[in-house]
Amino acid sequence: MLNMVFLSDAWLSSVKQPGLCVAVAALLHYFLLAAFTWMCLESVHFYLALVKVFNVYVPKYILKCCMAGWGIPAIIISIVLIINKDFYGNGSQSESSPFSDFCWIQENRVFYISVVAYVFLIFSMNTAMFITVLFQIHSVKSRTQKRSRFWKQ
Repeated sequence: MLNMVFLSDAWLSSVKQPGLCVAVAALLHYFLLAAFTWMCLESVHFYLALVKVFNVYVPKYILKCCMAGWGIPAIIISIVLIINKDFYGNGSQSESSPFSDFCWIQENRVFYISVVAYVFLIFSMNTAMFITVLFQIHSVKSRTQKRSRFWKQ
């Protein structure tokens, strides 16, 4: 959906309907945050599968993942829309090109808080999960090598 909204964004912004542009920008923002949220949930699943292998029963796991994956971005978009729906709108980087119009976040502070900080948080969490999984794999490998040397002796 992110790709579909992104590809139709320039065309829909050329219609020059402010309400449509706000809706398209909010959808684009939502699907972008949802993609990163699902990436984070994949890293949590990776951690649970490779580090916490045993006794990892989470009741209604898929439902909780879906609520987080689709709900957290919806909360962020709702907060931005409640504060001021005019944060979303039609922007243009150059006046000479008719294809430079796009519907997106117009306020820099909102962009940095709701997109850049969010993506940074997701990447930080993914990096931490990845390093934890690497240490776990390395410790398992070193333990098996020690056992094999012991049995060989």
